[in-house]
Amino acid sequence: MSDCLFCAIVAGDIPADIVYRDDEALAFRDIDPKAPVHVLVIPAAHHATAADLSIADPALGGRLLALAGRVAADEGVAESGYRIVTNTGEGAGQSVHHVHFHVLGGRDLTWPPG
Repeated sequence: MSDCLFCAIVAGDIPADIVYRDDEALAFRDIDPKAPVHVLVIPAAHHATAADLSIADPALGGRLLALAGRVAADEGVAESGYRIVTNTGEGAGQSVHHVHFHVLGGRDLTWPPG
């Protein structure tokens, strides 16, 4: 999609701090991190939401979750614990309509806080 921020990152038109790339997926650091480790895992192909991805290519969804685990290990947070978050729809906080998984770690993420 020509107007999609993440598609532009995949295409190399917008720079990103990339931690992993292959033909199907990309992982890069969030520009507004909410934890010491905050990496976004996205498919190279455009799918607006997790629901769309689950219909179009459920196997790719599984590979993205596996990649999230690999990113957590590479970033050193797999043992201490990490969170994988995806927002679906504006009412849930999705601001970029290209499915993405946030990998968060490096601090206490228990819920509720405190």
